Amino acid sequence: MTQRRLGRRDALRLGGVSALGAFLAACGVQGKGGTTQASVAPDAVAKFWTGKAKNGKVDFANWPLYMDPKKPELKKFTEKTGIQVNYQEVIQEMGPWFAKVQPQLSAGQSIGFDLMVITNSLQFGQFRNSGFLAPLDHSKLPNFAKNAAPKYTQEAFDPGNVFSIPWASGITGIAYDPKKTGREITKLADLWDPAFKGKVGMFSDTQELANFGLLAAGLKPGDSGEDDWKKAAAKLKEQKDAGMVRNYYDQSYVDALGKGEVWLTQAWSGDIFQKNVSDGTNFKFIIPEEGGTIWTDNFTIPVTAANPVDAIMLMDFFYEVENAATLAEYINYVCPVPAAQAQIKKDAAAASGEDKTLLTQVADSPLVFPGDADYAKLHYYVDFDTAEEQQNFASIFEPITLS
Repeated sequence: MTQRRLGRRDALRLGGVSALGAFLAACGVQGKGGTTQASVAPDAVAKFWTGKAKNGKVDFANWPLYMDPKKPELKKFTEKTGIQVNYQEVIQEMGPWFAKVQPQLSAGQSIGFDLMVITNSLQFGQFRNSGFLAPLDHSKLPNFAKNAAPKYTQEAFDPGNVFSIPWASGITGIAYDPKKTGREITKLADLWDPAFKGKVGMFSDTQELANFGLLAAGLKPGDSGEDDWKKAAAKLKEQKDAGMVRNYYDQSYVDALGKGEVWLTQAWSGDIFQKNVSDGTNFKFIIPEEGGTIWTDNFTIPVTAANPVDAIMLMDFFYEVENAATLAEYINYVCPVPAAQAQIKKDAAAASGEDKTLLTQVADSPLVFPGDADYAKLHYYVDFDTAEEQQNFASIFEPITLS
């Protein structure tokens, strides 16, 4: 259980991660709403689900290493329902995944999967607006209705969870080595502090990089336009020209932090939690005062799915508290089921040795179960209405990462 696990976040550097949506207005996640949802006819749910029946199998497409390789939850699901699950780690990046399945979906043909986990990105909008996602029958999702945090039922990129429910989320903030910095890091401004010249790590992913540039410039990513992007790019170029940045990293930032090549860096929450557990390090992870970012990955059913009833049963299965808990215990990302925290504490009480220590850390971690104060500082990513807008955005920020 204490072995470090690389996985989902490796794909973020090229995945085109976009708007999370208004994570929960009451929790203060800031910015405009997500891309406008394609209209859905009032009888769309009935039309899709009428006549559909359980078939005893489900083909499930997910990202790499986003589940314990022993797949205990899937075994439990099969034992409970008799449904066999063909689980494939075939999604590496959102853009290529959409390009791969779009021809079949356009032709009304099966893509070979009944369930896929996709990020709320430009591609999520393309899937939705092209009519490629099945509208969910919420009468078949009682565990989701009972156990999902309200935050996950009011996402602007999919209001009312018409097409999706979350699998897991993650936070982008700052990680640092307090032994190297000699003081606490609390602000994005610390990434521009001359005291850390040459010891700062930033992400090479343009959306991750841009989001911090926008927040550092006092701008809200969700409300930003081209003029704001240029201001953020200028702020980031100022950082680069001052020699602050050692490198613009992909997943390798974790190793750079571990080797002391950087003292503070943009970071993903799950990475730092797992690094500390597996390597015994004591790196700190913070959501900066100016704000951080959050993304979510989502269960969806392709409209051509051969086994949608089996798929939606599996979706709801992961919202049973015990199953949400064991998943969070392994992947260590933000869990959409608050009651899983108490379950993990129970599991910790029954465990011993390193497993007991890890489970206690997971249960107590705000990186797995953020509080309202954490959510209040989180923003989602810049939202794009068109591919052309995204390309313009990239053309503004990509030059910063080039040597």
